[in-house]
Amino acid sequence: MTTPTQTSASNRLGLDYRAEAARLGAPVVPITDAHSHINGAEAAKIYRIVARLYGIETTYSMTQLGDVEAVRGVLGDSVRFIAVPSYVDPDGGRAFKEGFLENIQAFHDKGSRMVKFWAAPRAKDYAKGFGDMSCFGLDGEWVQRAMGLGESLGMMFMTHIADPDTWFASKYTDAQWYGSKAAQYLPLERALDQRAVPWLAAHMGGWPEDLGFLDGLLSRHENLSLDTSATKWMVRELSKHPRGELVAFLEKWQGRILFGSDIVTTDDHLGDGTGHRDRGAQAASGAEAFDLYASRYWALRTLFESDYEGSSPIADPYLAMVEPGRFGEMDAPRLSGKNLPAGLLESIYHGAAAGLLGRWWVQHP
Repeated sequence: MTTPTQTSASNRLGLDYRAEAARLGAPVVPITDAHSHINGAEAAKIYRIVARLYGIETTYSMTQLGDVEAVRGVLGDSVRFIAVPSYVDPDGGRAFKEGFLENIQAFHDKGSRMVKFWAAPRAKDYAKGFGDMSCFGLDGEWVQRAMGLGESLGMMFMTHIADPDTWFASKYTDAQWYGSKAAQYLPLERALDQRAVPWLAAHMGGWPEDLGFLDGLLSRHENLSLDTSATKWMVRELSKHPRGELVAFLEKWQGRILFGSDIVTTDDHLGDGTGHRDRGAQAASGAEAFDLYASRYWALRTLFESDYEGSSPIADPYLAMVEPGRFGEMDAPRLSGKNLPAGLLESIYHGAAAGLLGRWWVQHP
């Protein structure tokens, strides 16, 4: 490890992430990040530096439509875009109905071949605020319309279904409103049967805590793959699994597990030069933005490639949500490196994405 230099929520250990990238060295193959949110031309420039340092060759991004050309101008052919609604539209009801259909067409015209459907439990709160429950949920009328349009355009689907177990123990305690965690998967399984396109379920399908459940889900649906995005979540939960069990799961489903980070970039991260965090952003300067983005790749590569045993450099406030008397906002879980076999790393880092996303983009020009 390098000598600690500065601590923050993205760098509790004071790591020099440039030196750490050199210490890790090049990955076994160039990495495809199948799940990110790259926005802001200036933030994208910082992301580009981080990506090159950590061996990221291709990035699939849920960029806001208005930022697509600016981000493409920075990242060029190394970025591909995933269609999403306009999350910043003040008319949220329209943004997730007619506006989403318009966005899907516009993203397709700009080269996108994947649509993201956000169906997290808390989507019900947004739908209630809009006064229209058909905006969210994979069974919702407007979501079904969006799926039909995406399918007709030759687009595959990504979805976010469930949230961490820590959230169901703290945020989603009203089971009458949110439903159980298992109940979140009923509409997904129906959609997987009804829509034969390939699906990518974000965040290890929303249940990295339970590999047995994921094994059954993948067994039942040949058109489903998973990504490893949501770095804090993956570090916290995948570290808990015995290495042998995790390796056996990943090897059984080799080719259907893709690397993803869930890195979010925005020019808000660059602040105003005074250290002020605009609108609650996770960084307030270029240096802090660099650490924020680099920390995710450092943590995931360390988890997958090494036998590191120690604290994560990324603060995980979800620990305090469940055990506030034991943990504070700057505490972090243990990161237990799994030192995956080279062939498995090759598949997760590149092969699975090439076989699924790369092939789909080529087959649907």
